[in-house]
Amino acid sequence: MSKAEETKAYIIQQSAALFNQKGFAGLSMSDIMQATGLKKGGIYNHFSSKDELVLAAFDHVISVLGQRYLQAIQSRQDEGAIAQLNGILDVFEQNMQDEMFKGGCPLLNTATESDDTHPALRERTQQAIGRWHQSICQVVRQGVKQGELQPDADPDAVATVLIAVLEGAVMMTKLYDDARYVRHSLVHLREHFDKLAKSGVASEKS
Repeated sequence: MSKAEETKAYIIQQSAALFNQKGFAGLSMSDIMQATGLKKGGIYNHFSSKDELVLAAFDHVISVLGQRYLQAIQSRQDEGAIAQLNGILDVFEQNMQDEMFKGGCPLLNTATESDDTHPALRERTQQAIGRWHQSICQVVRQGVKQGELQPDADPDAVATVLIAVLEGAVMMTKLYDDARYVRHSLVHLREHFDKLAKSGVASEKS
């Protein structure tokens, strides 16, 4: 990687956490300059506008998220669907402690802010949540196919409930500054997953 590429990556990494905390409207070039130690001209050498930088920062965060969820799923393939679904919850819980996600879930934050004000960010967020949704659906389909989950387990419903419960819990945690909402949601989802398992399968896997 060239020095220019390293500098660009550094700007993106530093901007990602700021963007997640302040949002598009709240994030200023002064914030980015302070975080990176670069002057405005040094930043604009790599990005033509704030929009371009914010999109790159969002893509970076979502790439990190995607890799973490993918690794959690792949590393538990031999353990079955319930273990993979719980692995997704483990990653989500760990992300809450990550400095990059100090401002909360970037998907929730960006979906809320970009609803009507930034079409490009809105589209990026839709695509990211769509990929997350599809990866969960695939886990459930495989679990049903392998006889681990109940035959009537609905992949779309499981994925929708998982994402909606987690994101709703993050919203309440941020609103009340109380992590118990996430904790309660994680317990509820784990219990929900156990109910999806065919009788005896969960105990055999454990």
